[in-house]
Amino acid sequence: MKLKFKTQAYQSAAVQAVVDCLKGQPPASAEAISYRIDPGRAARGQTLGSTLGTDDGFKNADLALTDSALLENIQQVQRGQNLPVSDTLVKHKVARVNLDVEMETGTGKTYCYIKTIFELNRRYGWSKFIIVVPSIAIREGVAKSLEITAEHFLETYQKKARFFIYNSKQLHHLESFSSDAGINVMVINVQAFAARGADNRRIYEVLDDFQSRRPIDVISANRPILILDEPQKMEGAQTLKSLEEFKALMVLRYSATHKTTHNKIHRLDALDAYNQKLVKKIAVRGIAVKGLAGTAGYLYLQSIEISSKKPPEARVEFEQKLAGGNIKRVVRKLSKGDNLFSDGFSNGLDQYRDGFVVSDINANTDTLSFTNGLQLTVGDATGDVTEAALRRIQIREAIKAHFDKEQALFQQGVKVLTLYFIDEVAKYRDYSQPDEKGEYARIFEEEYNLYLNEMLDLDETPYVKYLKGITAEKTHSGYFSIDKKTKRDVDPDIEKRGENAGLSNDVEAYDLILKNKERLLSLDEPVRFIFSHSALREGWDNPNVFVICALKHSDNTISRRQEVGRGLRLSVNQHGDRMDHPAIVHDVNVLTVVASESYKDFVAALQKDISDSLSARPKVADEAFFTGKVLKAAAGDVEVTPQLAKQIYKYLLKNDYTDDADRITGAYHDAKKAETLAELPPELKPYAAQVYQLIDSVFSASQLPEIGDDRRPKKNPLNANFDKQEFKALWSRINRKAAYSVSFEEAELVQKAVTVLNDKDAGLRVTPLQYTIQRGEQADVATYDGIKSGEAFKLKATETEVNRLSVHSAVKYDLIGKLAEGTQLTRRTIAEILKGMNVAVFAQFKTNPESFIAEAIRLINEQKATVIIEHLAYDPVEDKFDLDIFTAGLTKQDFSKAGDKLQRHIYDYVLTDSNIERQFVKELDTSGDVVVYAKLPRGFLIPTPVGDYNPDWAISFKEGAVKHVYFVAETKGTMSSMELREIERTKIKCARKFFDDINQKFAPEQVKYDVVDSFGKLMELVKQ
Repeated sequence: MKLKFKTQAYQSAAVQAVVDCLKGQPPASAEAISYRIDPGRAARGQTLGSTLGTDDGFKNADLALTDSALLENIQQVQRGQNLPVSDTLVKHKVARVNLDVEMETGTGKTYCYIKTIFELNRRYGWSKFIIVVPSIAIREGVAKSLEITAEHFLETYQKKARFFIYNSKQLHHLESFSSDAGINVMVINVQAFAARGADNRRIYEVLDDFQSRRPIDVISANRPILILDEPQKMEGAQTLKSLEEFKALMVLRYSATHKTTHNKIHRLDALDAYNQKLVKKIAVRGIAVKGLAGTAGYLYLQSIEISSKKPPEARVEFEQKLAGGNIKRVVRKLSKGDNLFSDGFSNGLDQYRDGFVVSDINANTDTLSFTNGLQLTVGDATGDVTEAALRRIQIREAIKAHFDKEQALFQQGVKVLTLYFIDEVAKYRDYSQPDEKGEYARIFEEEYNLYLNEMLDLDETPYVKYLKGITAEKTHSGYFSIDKKTKRDVDPDIEKRGENAGLSNDVEAYDLILKNKERLLSLDEPVRFIFSHSALREGWDNPNVFVICALKHSDNTISRRQEVGRGLRLSVNQHGDRMDHPAIVHDVNVLTVVASESYKDFVAALQKDISDSLSARPKVADEAFFTGKVLKAAAGDVEVTPQLAKQIYKYLLKNDYTDDADRITGAYHDAKKAETLAELPPELKPYAAQVYQLIDSVFSASQLPEIGDDRRPKKNPLNANFDKQEFKALWSRINRKAAYSVSFEEAELVQKAVTVLNDKDAGLRVTPLQYTIQRGEQADVATYDGIKSGEAFKLKATETEVNRLSVHSAVKYDLIGKLAEGTQLTRRTIAEILKGMNVAVFAQFKTNPESFIAEAIRLINEQKATVIIEHLAYDPVEDKFDLDIFTAGLTKQDFSKAGDKLQRHIYDYVLTDSNIERQFVKELDTSGDVVVYAKLPRGFLIPTPVGDYNPDWAISFKEGAVKHVYFVAETKGTMSSMELREIERTKIKCARKFFDDINQKFAPEQVKYDVVDSFGKLMELVKQ
């Protein structure tokens, strides 16, 4: 199976940020990149330059932009993203330009900087790049990423990058790196040039086997662009000094947690990644140990399970006396009235004599109560909880979490992987045992078989058949370091200090993990549970890791954020497609962490880690913060004036959305979630979405991602309402799939595009190019060393000029081709648009071709989107949704937020997204006019040009009581289309078109679709 890659807007934005900082840099000419490679001195019996074959080299062209032009570009990029604006170009001895890109773990920062390499090459002709990494694990991972993305980038850029890992024993790669004119990437770990070992020093030594040259001189002659991955781990004085030797053209730094800030030009932090659904949601299974060992009977409440056929049951582990007198721990389901002391349970164990009779099992609060007053919450363990017992509970919980996910995702073709981290190989692989199984391997197989037997009692589904084909022995495997002599798994060598403390440098172990990355994603591969040493954790970034369990003592070297980081990537299915559909992304992608501490303690520590990582975010929402920020509106960027800033500030103050210290309160975020935000002043209404986005960028603790308790969600069974004839009639009318088509006249688009391009205010405007004139004189005394080092001339004066006239460049642009590529329109249509442009507007092309092309593409694409919606039509297809859309693949839900049991819904409980929905359900469920209703499952999707749309409700009313018996409703907190985001407005327009077209083709009784903000509004519409 191959992983697939696609162009994603958030990754393109990170690439564009870097590219835009260098706007105005001319594409490299042959003269600017050519140089003669130092051939070195021939050793005896060797022909000079024989290993190279040629002395021609190709380096990166120098930066032609002035400091002021660079700073202006950087500030423009920062303003566009509402980042803090740099007041200076942050220079460093390592390089003149230092750009920081902040990207959360799991969002594909490696992909982003590889794409940036291709884009910088395409735009500016730069071709020599060095990726510097802090550890062997990251180095091997980067090399793997370069390998598996090669075909993807070949399709986009029609070229491949040549890459290699630096090795002081294989220096011939450096010669190819210098002499090859294509994209060349060297991957090097920091130890290879900043450590003290003999191999590490070779890069600075004059080597006989390298024609008496220093490798660093051959590298630095290329003026490479340095890309630092995780730069915060490479900030030692020695490392920074060593980096100077590379004579870098510029340095791009990529990390989720920058320690030192230079010019930060892009931010995608933990909060952005979660809110944009770019990483998995996190859930935790904690274990809370209560009471002292030996004071009471051992009990562990694993879960509470519900069904539509019987009352809730509690799955509990307790001790049981066997016939021979031995005591064994068993897991059983308990019901109300069960007595643990009696036969069939503990078989008369004294510790359960006093009041261990089940008095209540509450599925909403997840509690189990006994008549003696003891109350346990799911995840609580009491009595004699030893280290061994705790590890067994963790292994069991990980297995249960795995099965829960696998059952829901199997039908979607998603392979679920569970990752156990251990601190000693012998606990998994014990070579003193005949079968070589360690303690954890035995416990795993026992617990796995117990749970598997329960699963096999279910109906014979494809999933159950799949389980029957895999034995317990085959479904788990160990990934460890291997002893070269004995070929046995061993504990790896671990770094004792420094940034890589607690990590291993075992290349072969990482290679094994990476080699099997794709294989492990296939359902044909039986391994689903993986045991690995915690020192190898950085090697694991498999997207389908859904459960992580650390069977080791928690230590201070690993933060909770690092612990979950190994499983944050979004999963893929059997075709290698990422499961990132916005409607279901956080239903499918939930990472469960099985902790050895309570849920509360783990979550508190994790949220502190996340909060600390957001320290760069602004914390105060005052007028000064809002002034000068940019609102990205459809008609163009709008700068927040002091007057607008005052309006935003007053709005927040008036509605108690800020406190006395001007910090955003929880009331704002609660109201936003419930869709009950106070109305904005008239001046701000046109930019509502952008204003709220700006407010959201101010940090508030109530914004932190919600980390769920993984034990709370339960299956929500269908009830008798699902089988009612009225629901079947409703479902038969809305169960239609359709394909949309757009048919419009080319002339209409041409006319709209020409109008907007020529517009005096919002039309096409380009920024003029700048150039620098430098005057110098030859030094009074010229020396050999001075000429060699480039110091034979002294710079006397520098002037910066702005060019507003034609630029006579040797570079030829295919203007029509570039615009056709960027807008996906034909060359003929583009030619017609260009013909209609004013002479003065078109003349700007000569002033700055790059800026002209980028702006024209943006404006034409905006008009294209408008025309598409106006001419949309839906045509039904044969395919329909299966009825099992309501059951199969349905993820479990947390009923603590579900409210009362419902009378007219097709499930007993419904989870609502807001107070508006909660009130809507209450009135819907008690209305005598309603027969049956359903919250439509996430898989019920209507295709639209701006993404799939999932309506909220399907309702069947009593015939005769209302005019429209069948209704599909979208509940929104506001009815004003001005308040809705542009993308939501577009989707709602498309949904109206979908139901109109379906009603015309399938009658007699039509389905009415509309947006409502209350039950009262719904009744008004159905009776009209």
